[in-house]
Amino acid sequence: MLNPRLLSRRLREARWWLLDYAYAVTGQTRAFLSRARPTDFRSGARAPIVIIPGVYESWRFMRPLIQTLHDHGHPVHVVPALGRNRRSLAEAAATVAAHLERENLTGVIIVAHSKGGLIGKRLMTTDDPEHRVTGMVAISAPFAGSRYARYWVVPSIRAFAPANVALHGLGLDHRVNHRITSIYGVFDPHIPEGSELAGARNIRLSIGGHFRILGDPTTARAVLDAVTDAAAPAA
Repeated sequence: MLNPRLLSRRLREARWWLLDYAYAVTGQTRAFLSRARPTDFRSGARAPIVIIPGVYESWRFMRPLIQTLHDHGHPVHVVPALGRNRRSLAEAAATVAAHLERENLTGVIIVAHSKGGLIGKRLMTTDDPEHRVTGMVAISAPFAGSRYARYWVVPSIRAFAPANVALHGLGLDHRVNHRITSIYGVFDPHIPEGSELAGARNIRLSIGGHFRILGDPTTARAVLDAVTDAAAPAA
């Protein structure tokens, strides 16, 4: 007979699975139909934000969080050249670095989701010799990979396997971890290893899901607080 507590937890996690995929489908549909332009959010006097979405996500998938950051006075930059973010970490980081240089951005705070957190860390460790990036707030980032990735044949997903050379090497590099805030929920159906990052500021929220965490007001508040803290030394 299944333990009642275990049964309750399994049912709760199953509900989070369903809600997470419902949010993902809704979010992708909203992003597809959105007419927002990359230049719509660049006004603001506070620290500049650069958005890096997850794999198979366009920047419009993070539109609710972008709007919140912009409403609080931050100029928000997106990187349309990333497309749906299927490139390798090295290629994606170089693409973001080129955007920073082209726009002459300094004092940048990266706000990233999922794979975007890995790209951001790669950028900070390898592709930012002018130190344009002050810090990063990563949401549901697979810093230690995901054991599920090994079962996928798609290279852009298999790259998240813990044994992946690039991912493993990035995990061993702790130089910028103290400049990263990692935000994640109590249950992530895609990252059983979790998103805790050694040496970083780790914030676990009472939310279940990998995608729907982006739309939760608690996440928005945590991101705003982390961005404010990251910008404080530069100010």
